[in-house]
Amino acid sequence: MAKAVLLLLVLVAPLMISLLPFSSLALNQDFCIADLARGDTPAGYPCKPQTGVTADDFYYRGLNTTGPTINPFNIGLSSAFVTRFPGVNGLGISAARVDFAPGGVVPLHSHPGGTELLFVIEGAISAGFISSLTNQVYVKTLYKGDLMVFPQGLLHFQYNLGNDTAVALSSYSSANPGLMILDFALFANNLPSDIVSKVTVLDELEVRKLKALFGGSG
Repeated sequence: MAKAVLLLLVLVAPLMISLLPFSSLALNQDFCIADLARGDTPAGYPCKPQTGVTADDFYYRGLNTTGPTINPFNIGLSSAFVTRFPGVNGLGISAARVDFAPGGVVPLHSHPGGTELLFVIEGAISAGFISSLTNQVYVKTLYKGDLMVFPQGLLHFQYNLGNDTAVALSSYSSANPGLMILDFALFANNLPSDIVSKVTVLDELEVRKLKALFGGSG
């Protein structure tokens, strides 16, 4: 019996190691500052040589001010994903800041690679997500100090409820959670308008109008 258990462990151990997230592997060597110039891999970015690592690699000021405005949604977005903050490489964490002008909206979008935890710093925000199995919508009004979680991969949104700027900070369970904005995916592409019309059941003239708005072609 003991030999059978030992054999099972020998067979299963390599599989379990291969299934470990890259963050676990990075923790075994303390950290892995991303060498962005060498390109991304399924396991994350290759490590910068530790002889070249400094305290600056673990420090980032990119969230201290409002990020570039995303039109036509009237929001400013700044991120601390691995491509901007190489120090989070392999650690399974990253962050972003959203500044909502009055009327500002974070449209329906998803993060294929990570769960999001949203923390409201200023203002009042309506936020929600849609489940994948039943299309159930879960919506809450969030105020300063409130948190809401958006499960990985699910479509979700936020918008400003007030007449003043609202600010929120998001953290993610991935160094690179990815971002797919539904409007851009549908109308900023080069898929012919008649095909977009067929697959969305939208009027083709409306599709052409939205493609013009979001910079699509076809």
